[in-house]
Amino acid sequence: MSAATSPARSRIVVAPDSFKGSIDATSAAGALAEGWRSVRPDDELLLRPMADGGEGTLDAFAAAMPEARRMPVAVTGPTGRRIDSHWLMLPGERPRTAVVELACTSGIELVGADETVNPLATHTLGFGQAIRAALAAGATRLLLGIGGSVSSDGGAGVLTALGAVVRDAHGRQVASGAAGLARAASFDAERLIPPPVDGILVLSDVRAPLLGPDGAARVFAPQKGADPDQVDRIETALTRWARVVGADPDGAGAGAAGGCGFGLVAWGAQLASGADAVAETIGLDAALAGAVRVITGEGSYDSQSLLGKAPGVVRAYAEARGVPVSVVAGRFGVAAGADDLSLVDVAGSPSAALSDPRRWLREAGARLARRHTGRDSV
Repeated sequence: MSAATSPARSRIVVAPDSFKGSIDATSAAGALAEGWRSVRPDDELLLRPMADGGEGTLDAFAAAMPEARRMPVAVTGPTGRRIDSHWLMLPGERPRTAVVELACTSGIELVGADETVNPLATHTLGFGQAIRAALAAGATRLLLGIGGSVSSDGGAGVLTALGAVVRDAHGRQVASGAAGLARAASFDAERLIPPPVDGILVLSDVRAPLLGPDGAARVFAPQKGADPDQVDRIETALTRWARVVGADPDGAGAGAAGGCGFGLVAWGAQLASGADAVAETIGLDAALAGAVRVITGEGSYDSQSLLGKAPGVVRAYAEARGVPVSVVAGRFGVAAGADDLSLVDVAGSPSAALSDPRRWLREAGARLARRHTGRDSV
């Protein structure tokens, strides 16, 4: 192709969420970019993998900020087993911001295939231990992703790791998990580490209260293996916990991550839309300046995707700048646009798309690039 007919160099922003159970956001962004470059190697591609506070949040920050440092930490996992994990220190002198992710310290993905999960015993102690390590390393601000939980302990494990003590009516410290909260009679915060001076932002897309039909027990505990009797016991335990702590259980997001949102707010945190906070911190808006297209996506794109989830937030940022959007999704629960691609259609079947998502994301990126080149030549 001659210089006279070669396509103009374009800036493309690649900002997908993870494809749950298939491929993480960072790998998905890389595969889409590889496919695009195979057709248009001279384009400027800015990779901004997204997250909403769940699994992949820490990796999204790391991918967008190469100078960020992964800090190893050993914690007590949600079933009591030791977990070798990490947290992330973002670049910059002040605030010194640490990103700590519940999913990689106390999350459901950490439960081994051969482990039996007791929904009344799982806890967030390891998440609190990682937070404590970040504070000890000098963090003055915390970004806490709380998606992917396997516990329903109201955040008691986090607060215990940070120095609080929960006791029963006889003055004995209660065990971790909802079963322990069922016997809680007092909450001793005398040795609780104070919040960092530059604040705590909790990243989540869940706005549920702690208690009631829309709360942590009734809605989310069954997803973590709780049977109806256990759901009732967890609801009773969280009701007791809220009374002992003396904080508001009705706030939006208090029920997130099995009530971890409640415990963190009681500590002094603020709750925020996870995807919005990630987009702001990784500089999505600045990346979109001068872009001619943004590619986003997730495993299942449906009506909920536009209600605070990562692809919807990316679309909102792009539309504010007048940048066209292409959505690549495993499946569409709503009508796909003319510039969107279904991996099932690209791969030929759902099983093929799931078996090798990286391959089909590369192919999707290449197809989108060919469409773009076709527009250039018009």
